[in-house]
Amino acid sequence: MADIIQLLPDTVSNQIAAGEVIQRPSSVVKELVENSVDAGSTVIKVIVRDAGKNLIQVVDNGCGMSETDARLSFERHATSKIKNADDLFAIKTMGFRGEALASVAAIAELELQTRRQEDETGTLINIKGARFIRQEAVSCRAGCIFSIKNLFFNVPARRKFLKTNTTELRHIVNELQRIALARPEIEFSLQNDGTEILHLPPANNRQRIIHVFGKNINHQLVEIKTETSLVNIKGYIAKPQHVKKAAGEQFFFVNNRYMRHPYFHKALMQAFDKLLPPEAIPSYFIYFEADPGTIDVNIHPTKTEIKFENEKAIWQVLMASVREALGKFNLVPSIDFNTDGKIDMPLANRDRDAVSPEIVVNPDYNPFNDKQDASSFNKWSDHKKSRLDNWEELYRGFESDRSMAHGKGTLQKEGEPDETDSEKGKDDTFIAGATPALLQVKNRYILIPVKSGLMIIDQKRAHERILYEKFLKTVRSGSFVAQQQLYPVNIELSHSDYLLVRDLAGELAAFGFDIRDFGPQSIVVSGCPVDAGNTDPAMIIESLLSEYKSSGSAFRESPREKIAFNLARSSSIGYGKPLTKEEMQEIVDRLFASELPNYSPDGKPVVVIINNDDIEKKFM
Repeated sequence: MADIIQLLPDTVSNQIAAGEVIQRPSSVVKELVENSVDAGSTVIKVIVRDAGKNLIQVVDNGCGMSETDARLSFERHATSKIKNADDLFAIKTMGFRGEALASVAAIAELELQTRRQEDETGTLINIKGARFIRQEAVSCRAGCIFSIKNLFFNVPARRKFLKTNTTELRHIVNELQRIALARPEIEFSLQNDGTEILHLPPANNRQRIIHVFGKNINHQLVEIKTETSLVNIKGYIAKPQHVKKAAGEQFFFVNNRYMRHPYFHKALMQAFDKLLPPEAIPSYFIYFEADPGTIDVNIHPTKTEIKFENEKAIWQVLMASVREALGKFNLVPSIDFNTDGKIDMPLANRDRDAVSPEIVVNPDYNPFNDKQDASSFNKWSDHKKSRLDNWEELYRGFESDRSMAHGKGTLQKEGEPDETDSEKGKDDTFIAGATPALLQVKNRYILIPVKSGLMIIDQKRAHERILYEKFLKTVRSGSFVAQQQLYPVNIELSHSDYLLVRDLAGELAAFGFDIRDFGPQSIVVSGCPVDAGNTDPAMIIESLLSEYKSSGSAFRESPREKIAFNLARSSSIGYGKPLTKEEMQEIVDRLFASELPNYSPDGKPVVVIINNDDIEKKFM
């Protein structure tokens, strides 16, 4: 039997490695920009065409490479960062594995121009699908210029699964933002199809956060800073009143490297315990400084998952740091024991009997008489009666007056005529189609007596169902009406959110939104759907973006349903709003005229009926 085990060719092994490191154009941007950071660059420019599918170009002013280094850099596991196994535990650079350039060259057409500052000429290298094409001397600027063309040209299955240009560009923006937030001293820029969509000048950490996410985030940030022998923690957290319903502004960095760490995220959420509404996530930008020997960055090909040696201890330090910051800025109740003032505490006098408090009563006061003299109360000021006096009067005659009317839930005095049969029927008028007896409870529920028992309607969910179906019907018929804003609302967004709004612009216009560009990262909302009422357009846009980020592909598969639901949720009446009988009646009528009155757009129950049998059991 012949031998069956053989070594893979370099081209195949490089493509396998590329499958782990390069998932989409943003992966190429990440690897190349990280190399530029390690090269000591102070200015890094990224140029893409068709969201990186046809061209990705990274230009830097770093140290550059010699002719030999340039050629060797495309070999697998060729790196200048480590020389032996011990160096793996003292890594301070972004890249070190030596897989990035070989992986990129295996699935694209690559061109490199590089020159060191001290060299007179540079080096040009062309590689196509891991096949070396040429190498020659050229005149070029100091640093490196990487040009990646026709990504996945030789792996059509991978190229087929790429998303739309807007989605891929958003991923590129996200990757570049992560590196830029970790390196605020470096200038970054991004161009797509000749348009500059991102420019970040050198700054400090707080300024870089503002440049990335807009000026509005400045007043939301609270600084944290803790130094220990184990780890140093600094950064910013958002105030509890500015939390969002979807992830997107949560960043951990260790030694200037972005990382994902669910365990530390739980620590931060624990610090915000009981300060956040359900399903809300605070924004945070946390920078860890730790000894490289106490962390392991080599547990994932993309180097975004990092293992700490003392995670439990760091968990406690992080949670304490966040709680300290929240308490220091009076964002949570705190007790200050270091005070010079004295607290006066009344002391009990055991030699004196306790005296009940006394009140002044005016038996002639008529609350319905607006013309009565207020001073008439003064003549009774001397008639002080203890609240314990004549308390028996409260119950006098109670036994004779508490006869319960048969079949009713109200007290009926003796001698009063019972209701006629026609009046009794009013309890079931909801079934008959006439006006039912409506009652609002806790400004949250609408109660309606029905033949089978008691119907309870959630007022917010009912209104959501009504608006949801109305929005969809309006869009499908094309009869939407836009309500122009008296004062157009200017909304400043992060770069990623700005791209999302541009992607949804067509669908939003179908609902009656009038949205226009207002410079980079800004939009102006001049009109909203009529049924949106007086809802803040900024709140509607934020809710839509949160839903888009959380649902992902589900949003793209049915964008109109998702937009209609978010509009309904944002525009519906809230809990705690008192309703008149006319308003309650309108909600009930419109609810039961809808197609699915029993459930809200997200599948939650709207109507609950408590049967008569269940009510009677409560009194047994």
